[in-house]
Amino acid sequence: MLITRLAVSGYRSLRDVVLDVGQLTLITGANGSGKSSLYRALRLLAETAQGRLVASLAAEGGLSSTLWAGPERFSREMLSGRQAVQGTVRTGPVSLRLGFAGADFGYAVDLGLPDPTHPFQRDPEIKAEAMWTGEMLGRANLFAERRGPLVSLRRADSGEWRHASGELSAFDSMVTHCADPADGLELLLMRERMRNWRFYDNLRTDADAPARRPQVMTYTPVLASDGGDLAAAIATILAIGEREELEETIEDAFPGCQVLVQGGDDHGVVEMRQPGLLRPLHVRELSDGTLRYLLLSAALLSPRPPDIMVLNEPEASLHPSLLAPLARLLVRASARTQIILVSHSERLIQGLRRDGGIEEIRLAKQLGETRAEDADSPRWVWPKR
Repeated sequence: MLITRLAVSGYRSLRDVVLDVGQLTLITGANGSGKSSLYRALRLLAETAQGRLVASLAAEGGLSSTLWAGPERFSREMLSGRQAVQGTVRTGPVSLRLGFAGADFGYAVDLGLPDPTHPFQRDPEIKAEAMWTGEMLGRANLFAERRGPLVSLRRADSGEWRHASGELSAFDSMVTHCADPADGLELLLMRERMRNWRFYDNLRTDADAPARRPQVMTYTPVLASDGGDLAAAIATILAIGEREELEETIEDAFPGCQVLVQGGDDHGVVEMRQPGLLRPLHVRELSDGTLRYLLLSAALLSPRPPDIMVLNEPEASLHPSLLAPLARLLVRASARTQIILVSHSERLIQGLRRDGGIEEIRLAKQLGETRAEDADSPRWVWPKR
């Protein structure tokens, strides 16, 4: 499922952002431009399918800490500097909205302030949700709708609407609680696809990193988010995955080197043979940059590629000489999975521009608001409460 549009409204510096995304999308910009906020917004969307959306926002401090802190909208005078930025009379409800769409399905969720009597005031309430076919929400292509506690699904055979739930809790999503193989089949398919999204922003390479310790050797087609099962993941690629591509990836970055997994049936460790050395180097001896490159290789060459993989600043701790091989690896991996990459490494960006077609989104801030430079916002319609 290829995402072609991503929309965020009211989350941190993202007052109202709608972006076109492609098979390989680069999100870049200066420090503080909103790259991390956009990454977290993507994670929140994925956590909707896991039933963790409200809890994750509560962990960030609730809506009081995550809502856009500026005015509801900027006047021309504010944008030109002729008038100081000031609050305006609110015309809409307090809202944090997240959504995405592709050629097949689209989804959006609208969160608002909890009831004053709610015992957990950090928990935002889900006010509205919608799921539709195609890129643009409309009444004709809408097939699942939630307003307050009421969820309605369109029957696949007759096109008639039925009430799927009239008592859905404000902290539960219709994605997790109203999917069924009959009338909610599309909802069920979308949920499983969203659960398949994969995020990597915490691949540890420090001295105590799990990847540096012996690991249980078991079938591991998906690298853990912290890289703790690296040995098992590489062994799985060597056994049933793209072994030659892994070897070529290592040769591209480290000429003459070979990656091995040593150990018995119980535990194993990663080792690397290097030219001129009489023994392979144990994973404990590898530099942070070398280990990070191995982790990224295991993630991107997974025998079970996800629909979408999101990488947050993968260039961290990599030597500049490894950025061109990483760019080539990203381009090759994007043939199997949609990749959204957050980075501000100019060397990596130049490599991506040279080696493959990318959708580049450069973020900048104006009056505290994140905007996409030199890009027209595509059309987007939010569900009504």
